[in-house]
Amino acid sequence: MKSTIYIFGVLFIIIILYVGTSRFAGVWLVKEDRLVNADAIVILMGGISSERVLQAADIYSKGLAGKVIIVEESMGSSKALQARGAHILSNSEQVLNAFISLGIPADSIILLAGDATSTQIEATMIREYLANKSEVDTLILVSSSFHTRRASMIFRSAFRIAGRPVKILCSPNVYTDFDAKKWWKSKEGIQTVLFEYIKIANFILFERKELKYAVR
Repeated sequence: MKSTIYIFGVLFIIIILYVGTSRFAGVWLVKEDRLVNADAIVILMGGISSERVLQAADIYSKGLAGKVIIVEESMGSSKALQARGAHILSNSEQVLNAFISLGIPADSIILLAGDATSTQIEATMIREYLANKSEVDTLILVSSSFHTRRASMIFRSAFRIAGRPVKILCSPNVYTDFDAKKWWKSKEGIQTVLFEYIKIANFILFERKELKYAVR
């Protein structure tokens, strides 16, 4: 049943993209909010992205937030390496070091320990971290521009499910190569847009309900 719903969801998205909305499809994925002073900047991982680091550093330098939050990203079998006495810097640690090199004080960067493999897990872990910090009511999300719509949906749902009124603002990445208005002119653009819509459908149909559970 689940696979059938998923297939119909994917087909529905493909039809929407095909019938007259292709030019708008890329633009809709990019969610840009008017930024105001916030309690923290959340940089979403997904590998080491110099684009996201630069975007977050720019926002911090403007004085829009005094803290940067990073959730530790899963590094696969790195724990097995550590068990054998070898240590490699995680993606999250490298991003943290980059922030420090760009002038952000170490005590302004919060690295949440974890093993995140998705935006949903990042959202849930940040929600748990802020559970007893009622003074925090505004976050700025930094991610790839095409990911901002889905990221906003995930974070808003995570806090809404928890009954926590937190304003989520998105800052699309200005350093990206993704062209939202002409995405269909390159193979990479087509793949990016189609996969992102499939991921949005997957979140709406299946993953959203998982946000009510805490990460342990």
